[in-house]
Amino acid sequence: MNRLCLCSEKELSLKKTFECGQCFRWNCDENGVYYGVALGRALRAWTEDGFIYLDAPESDRGLWMEYFDLNDDYSAGEQSFHCSEYMEQCMEFGRGIRILRQDKWEALCSFIISQCNNIPRIQKIVETLCQNFGESIEYMGKTHYTFPGARRIAQLELEDLAVLRAGYRAPYILNAARMVADGSFSLEELDAMDHAAAMKQVRSLKGVGEKVANCFILFGLHKMEAFPVDVWMKRALKEHFPEKFDPAVFGPYAGLAQQYIFYFARSGEPR
Repeated sequence: MNRLCLCSEKELSLKKTFECGQCFRWNCDENGVYYGVALGRALRAWTEDGFIYLDAPESDRGLWMEYFDLNDDYSAGEQSFHCSEYMEQCMEFGRGIRILRQDKWEALCSFIISQCNNIPRIQKIVETLCQNFGESIEYMGKTHYTFPGARRIAQLELEDLAVLRAGYRAPYILNAARMVADGSFSLEELDAMDHAAAMKQVRSLKGVGEKVANCFILFGLHKMEAFPVDVWMKRALKEHFPEKFDPAVFGPYAGLAQQYIFYFARSGEPR
């Protein structure tokens, strides 16, 4: 087993990062060790004596530093978050969350699946998708599966996706895959767009509304000004922020503020 010390626990919380609703392929065992598949690789990650370790060679340090967004200094972006006692609580409770740099297609497909769905069910649908259409990886005595690419999904018919039990979302998954595969929807071109232009383009996909689009823009394109609003966020904004609150006050890291608020609200707002 490799043993790569990636960073301190203060810089990255595995639990908060993997369980804040931005990704769906990481699972924790009874010892607090996380297993997942990202960037086409299976990985084991854990916390020990205040540091984050990965079962990965030293040569992969740059790859995982990028994936966990550890090259970005969040403290500068947080300066505009000090606007209320509630935000101070959110920041303190959520600090350690990193906005992962995920595969664009995986993020788009996953958040199409997320519509009107809870996290356990999203995880189940995503894992079923991977088990049926991804490639197998043998790792630590278990079989893991990669996330199937858009071209792989595009080759399927709607009845093939019945195994997912994704309901009305299945046609949206297939449509997005085919548009990405044939180039009529370019994930790469979105990188050069600002948030407003990316939002217009992403919402042109069938079945993609504002919340799903913002989730993809934040977690798939890593445009940190995106501010997804779901039922948890609507409740938090209504209870703790002025009417007609504009998330733009959080500046270019509004998406990080959103994750602090969401994680705190979803955790029952412990004191």
